[in-house]
Amino acid sequence: METAIGGPTQLLITTAYLLTGICFIVGLRLMNSPATARQGNTVSIAGMTIALVATGFQLNFAAAWWIGLIGLGAGAAVGIYFARAVKMTAMPQMVAIFNGCGGGAAAMVASAEYLRQLDATHGNVPIDLAIASVLTAVIGAISFTGSIIAFLKLQELMTGRPIVYPGQQIVNAILALIAVAGIVAVSIGYQPVPAFFASLVAAAILGVLFVLPIGGADMPVIISLLNSFTGLAAALTGFALSNDVLIIAGALVGASGTLLTLMMGKAMNRSVANVLFGAFGSAPAAGSGGSSVSADATIRESSIDDVAHMLAEARQVVIVPGYGMAVAQAQHAVRELADQLEAKGVEVKYAIHPVAGRMPGHMNVLLAEANVPYPALIDMEEINPEFPKTDVALVIGANDVTNPDARTNTSSPIYGMPILDVDAATKVVVMKRSMKPGFAGIDNPLYALENTSMLFGDAKASVDKLVTAVKAIQE
Repeated sequence: METAIGGPTQLLITTAYLLTGICFIVGLRLMNSPATARQGNTVSIAGMTIALVATGFQLNFAAAWWIGLIGLGAGAAVGIYFARAVKMTAMPQMVAIFNGCGGGAAAMVASAEYLRQLDATHGNVPIDLAIASVLTAVIGAISFTGSIIAFLKLQELMTGRPIVYPGQQIVNAILALIAVAGIVAVSIGYQPVPAFFASLVAAAILGVLFVLPIGGADMPVIISLLNSFTGLAAALTGFALSNDVLIIAGALVGASGTLLTLMMGKAMNRSVANVLFGAFGSAPAAGSGGSSVSADATIRESSIDDVAHMLAEARQVVIVPGYGMAVAQAQHAVRELADQLEAKGVEVKYAIHPVAGRMPGHMNVLLAEANVPYPALIDMEEINPEFPKTDVALVIGANDVTNPDARTNTSSPIYGMPILDVDAATKVVVMKRSMKPGFAGIDNPLYALENTSMLFGDAKASVDKLVTAVKAIQE
């Protein structure tokens, strides 16, 4: 609860909040490029620190010392621990659970503020505060429970495939109607407390059912969408609390998350509605009539030495990273292989598909961790014209984003999705553990093409062996 502060102190607080907003905007701008992303984080952290100190003065510190010392301290300790302990391969699920915490916090704050306002106004809460509070609670609850389900799917604590059941859309519609009816009742002051919590509970259940039908291959889109929900909830919390920083920060997160969601959908040539309601991958497609891989297709397997000679004798090699590289934690070995090839005069580039992995920018983050030069990471639109001039395309677990069915097979679930045109390279080497389909559960006819050979095994172990074999090849 804010205290009555005026004069110079209030001016300083307002100025601090303005400076915080500027830091957030500048930080977000710097995060547009991996080359300046760390600076962006630093600027944003500085802005958040300023906001926390200013808010402490607004609360007069003495009234909220336990929030600062216990809540802030415990939260910082947990955040630092997980940021350092969680492996890079688990970043998507960490992003999901942290995003859920943001949505849940917004819902809790809005609920507490609404109850406080009810008590302070004897049940006559201003309509603007009532609507802001209940909308925050509803959107925050959806983000919280939806992010938990996303975390469970990504962590493989539950199936990554869509979970559907008869009447699913009807159930979701009923829950949405309950939430909307509660919002209306709260706004007009009719049974405000029961209506408020009816909306909150309905939204929490809807968040679960909202994400259950989302397949693992669509997780980058749903994570981005849930992130935008959390931003919107934070902005609405700012209106409920009359806090400018929350409004600015929430608006930035909500807007950027929404734009990213639309961009991810475009990258998959699918609308957001199709992602949410299409239940993509709900049934295994391997071997189904929608596959263009014939039962008697010939799969060519290569050895480490064969692939090493292909790579060492090439003029240009394009490495296509995917979730298989992330799972095997092979990014450092991949960088070492690229260094060995470049030492032999081979030009090495990395083809980055926008939805490769389990979250937006997943491959960029992993390769940046391995100190791969940013100019070597080339987006899909720029790298596709390079494949016809590429001697070897080395695909490391990128199943669905290299599937030619997206271009040619109208019965495929991914038909129309932009892909990396690796099949246009002179030779294609696909590194996989087995012939099991990717996360989308769809056969990939790339594996049966005449210019494709398979290198089976753990990605890191295989790349390590390739490094040794390439080193042994004489100039």
